[in-house]
Amino acid sequence: MGILKGYSKEEKSWMMYDWANSAHSVIVVTILPIFFNTIATERGMSLWGFATSAAMLIVAVMAPIMGAFGDFKGWRKKLFFAFMMLGVAACAFLAFTPLMDLSDPAGTERVAMLILFLYIVSTIGFAGANLYYDSFLNDVTTPERMDKVSTMGYGMGYIGGSTIPLLIFLVLVAVGVDMMKAMAFAFGLTAVWWFVFSLPLLKNVEQKSWQEPDPHPVRSSLKKLAGTAREIYHHKGMFVYLIAYFFYIDGVNTVIHMSTSYGDTLGLDSTKMLLALLLVQVLGLPFCLAYIKLSEKFGARFMVGVGIGIYCFITVFAFFISKEWHFWLLAILVATSQGGIQALSRSMFGKIIPDKSRTGEFFGFYDIFGKFSAIIGPTLVGITSTVACDVIHSADPALDAAAVEAQAAPWGVLSILIVFLIGGFTYFFVLPKYLKKD
Repeated sequence: MGILKGYSKEEKSWMMYDWANSAHSVIVVTILPIFFNTIATERGMSLWGFATSAAMLIVAVMAPIMGAFGDFKGWRKKLFFAFMMLGVAACAFLAFTPLMDLSDPAGTERVAMLILFLYIVSTIGFAGANLYYDSFLNDVTTPERMDKVSTMGYGMGYIGGSTIPLLIFLVLVAVGVDMMKAMAFAFGLTAVWWFVFSLPLLKNVEQKSWQEPDPHPVRSSLKKLAGTAREIYHHKGMFVYLIAYFFYIDGVNTVIHMSTSYGDTLGLDSTKMLLALLLVQVLGLPFCLAYIKLSEKFGARFMVGVGIGIYCFITVFAFFISKEWHFWLLAILVATSQGGIQALSRSMFGKIIPDKSRTGEFFGFYDIFGKFSAIIGPTLVGITSTVACDVIHSADPALDAAAVEAQAAPWGVLSILIVFLIGGFTYFFVLPKYLKKD
């Protein structure tokens, strides 16, 4: 590919994993909620929010220890492979769920619970593998190239895993393939795609920074974590950055995980909604390239700030969605900054790390901040939507469940603005006091 000219073999192999795992991001995170909502008996959006929070809580609790283990010589790639395969296996099992018996309420309820379980497992595998993938960033490139390599990784994900599997699914539906069979194929394709395109990283990327394994790894890791936590706290620039990141990335992750569930709850056409999301993936690469160029001119910190501002507007605009073209406009707004804000946040943190031999350990804390934040957002949406449902139903008991959910959902989405405002305030007004200009 011409756009990859000038990148090393290791950098390209590392970026290919974004191409690989993005299939999970688009198929499981966007199509699966629509399938779940069609079979969930009631309050599907709330259940999906709580399931997302449960998955992120598990990863967040595990992340620091996972990161510390990944710093031991020879362990990082093995652990990456284990979590990647966990996610791949869950996606493979998801391929069978649309073909299960949905003819009676009891069977449908069992399938719905199985979907939630496999979604949680696949999310744990995805997030765990990503922790080690992020840790490899310092192994494949230099601090000077980190913004460019990290952002291009997201761009590769957009033109590959985020676009092609979704496009194949939409083509299958367009030519008349039964929706359930098309979903089963899409989930199976996600598993195969994820595994096959992870091979370049497994073959060509090696752990170059490490610490020697300890005879008592668990005890040693726990001791190191306490010291690393103190180090992060005393490194005020890193600590304040992580606080800001904790909140603003919460909003980004919540928008990603809840978008199709929200649109489906509002009664938007599923196919048109997925076409809008396909547009997000198509536009993702050019906007990632734009973020690369603009970060070279204005700095990564400035461009992350731009992304926070855009997402604040997105959250408010989403509250007023009532027509399909509104969702299309929302998709374009998300496309402008979704990849850029995540990529530059990752590279900013990579450059702050003081000891490169402990990259996994530090990225473990980076991951725990990101994953714990991903608990708050979906839970906030779930609680707000549930409370709004109760209030609306009490005010008008004649409304059916679907109508109540449709009126309550916008309030759940608007609640995401709270975390963006907290993160934005910390990022714009507190962080500059502690972090040198990049």
